[in-house]
Amino acid sequence: MRTPWHLWLVGVLSLAWNAMGALDYLLTETRNASYMKAFTPEQLAYFYSFPAWAVSCWAVGVWGAVLGSVLLLFRVRQAIWAFAFSLLGVIGFSIWQFALAPVRFVDIAGSAALIMTVAIYVVGLALLWYARAMKLRGVLR
Repeated sequence: MRTPWHLWLVGVLSLAWNAMGALDYLLTETRNASYMKAFTPEQLAYFYSFPAWAVSCWAVGVWGAVLGSVLLLFRVRQAIWAFAFSLLGVIGFSIWQFALAPVRFVDIAGSAALIMTVAIYVVGLALLWYARAMKLRGVLR
């Protein structure tokens, strides 16, 4: 089957979106001084307080999404699994952010943190749905 034009559009846009998340993860986890100077001391303390399991969930969320986007562009059906695992990572990290952390990020970052989290879920679910739809249409092998 010929690759539909929208697969390239969705694939490239999703890779760009997920690459931004990957960059945020890398710069935060490596404590890049240039990047981290944009945050308040309270936000920095919050970022540096993540337990290992929450960082692992964040990593699964970010890198699973990047992998899903790459697999989508290569028309590989495992993109579905990569997006699904990514969402599981996002759920795990959200449990830390919104239920278990001593300070909720919304309290120190405002409503923008909640809006971004909702956007991550919406995009993640849309990419999972799209990849599944492309598999059902025979586009992904």
